Amino acid sequence: MPASLEIISSTANPLIKTLRSLDRKKTRNESGLFLAEGARLVEQGLQAGWQLDSLVVSASSAERGFVQTLIERAQTAGTRTVQVPDRLAGQIARKDNPQSVIGAFKQRHLGLDDVTASARDLWIGLYEVRDPGNLGTILRTADCAGISGVVLINRCCDPYSIEAVRASMGSVFDMPFVHAGFDAFDTWRSRGGLNMVAASVNGTERHTDIDMARGTVILMGNEQSGLPDDIEARCDTLCLIPMRGGADSLNLAQATAIMTYEAWRQRDFA
Repeated sequence: MPASLEIISSTANPLIKTLRSLDRKKTRNESGLFLAEGARLVEQGLQAGWQLDSLVVSASSAERGFVQTLIERAQTAGTRTVQVPDRLAGQIARKDNPQSVIGAFKQRHLGLDDVTASARDLWIGLYEVRDPGNLGTILRTADCAGISGVVLINRCCDPYSIEAVRASMGSVFDMPFVHAGFDAFDTWRSRGGLNMVAASVNGTERHTDIDMARGTVILMGNEQSGLPDDIEARCDTLCLIPMRGGADSLNLAQATAIMTYEAWRQRDFA
């Protein structure tokens, strides 16, 4: 175990108090931090160039070879590294059986000025998405399909919540996501030559019959209410995902995956 590894056992320690409260958005906003659980996710974040503020390892895992390697890498980068009792690791992660490694990373906040749209890109736009599990799953799907990026439009749930990060399975580190108001987003995509396609109950064409091989942004609406009429009116195409009947709708993450993979199929999965 590296000699400089700090030992903390008290819940009253300021670092532990901060890490334990990162399940609250207020603390995440004030600290600019978020949690990533597991050695693989922490390694993925470091590999993608994200700044690791602090690294916590459980006492039962500190001697493992892969954990020591991660500790050494974090220390080389100037990261604070601490060992805690297993029970304390569980309190930080809010889980009975926590991962052996927990990292607190610095958040990144990108806007439309930080990304460029081109006429061959494929983007996903999420309009006022509320469920962090859906958001994390969509980031994971977008990552798998090589999407250019995800735009979080108006007031969406926090991509840095514990639920969203868990659901993303590390894609929060690899998939660019930006925040924007709808008007700014619509101007940005128009300038970039992106056709805006929305999945909607008001669609008249099947999602498999529309052209998404050109530059496209797939716009998906809120879980409960979908897209407002005035937003749908500004789309270039409204399409319909066929359903047999029975259930009256698809889960948002599932519907986004269906749209995304159809668009990718039209590009021959390139």
